[in-house]
Amino acid sequence: MTGEESLRPQSLMLTFLGDQVLGRDVCVYSGSVIDVFARAGIGEQATRSTLTRMVGRDLLRRQREGRRMYFGLTERSEAVLRDGEQRIWQSGAVNRRWDGTWTLLGFSLPESWQRQRHDLRSQLTWSGFGPLFNGLWIAPGEADVSALVAELGLSAHVKVFRAHADTGMDIGQMIEETWELSGLAARYEGFGRRWQAWEDDLPDADDALVLRLRLQTEWLRIVRRDPRLPVEHLPDDWPAEQAEKTFRTVHERLSPLARDASERLLDLVPARPQA
Repeated sequence: MTGEESLRPQSLMLTFLGDQVLGRDVCVYSGSVIDVFARAGIGEQATRSTLTRMVGRDLLRRQREGRRMYFGLTERSEAVLRDGEQRIWQSGAVNRRWDGTWTLLGFSLPESWQRQRHDLRSQLTWSGFGPLFNGLWIAPGEADVSALVAELGLSAHVKVFRAHADTGMDIGQMIEETWELSGLAARYEGFGRRWQAWEDDLPDADDALVLRLRLQTEWLRIVRRDPRLPVEHLPDDWPAEQAEKTFRTVHERLSPLARDASERLLDLVPARPQA
């Protein structure tokens, strides 16, 4: 698959774990994961190496039962999955509850700190900020970046304020100048084109499980990259709402079949307390 549909095995794995393991206090057999991922076109070796890497990154833990190896969540992966759950089902793709507050973040780093500057900008972009000016970034709402800044070791070089725009300020124009709206709109439109057909069609049960994994993984990737700008200051034809309707409709249609497939295909055991 190409373009927006090319999904990393780890991203699919996290979706799979969020679907089948999160909140259930269970571990899943590696052979079950390999089987499901094979149906998604991912080979056994790639799936095994993804599992191993995720254990190394404290995103999975192993649990042996006889000759079989099972995998469960860690505190870290549970936090990542809860955040994804929040972004998909609670925050949503359309920000209608903005109260006019902006978070302003200013930073001044030594000229030689190119890596630190790159890391900070990358993390700010991931957190919904856009560059208002060179060393001044802005995000809608009250964005808490204290942990992010502390982890980068830059607390002494960063200042954060809450602000409101002055009366007469053209917020729509500021948004267009600060964020790349065309790229974000294209991602929503592309998602809608790819998934609209499944609003009416139904796949085989086993295919439904894989399709739902792809659907959720792709949708989460888009909404995570969306700064959730206030909808009243976005173009009238902003495509996020229609794309979200497509996501929710297709997810609802696929879910009964996907649940049936998971009950047949997955070997789950209770998670034992870690030593």
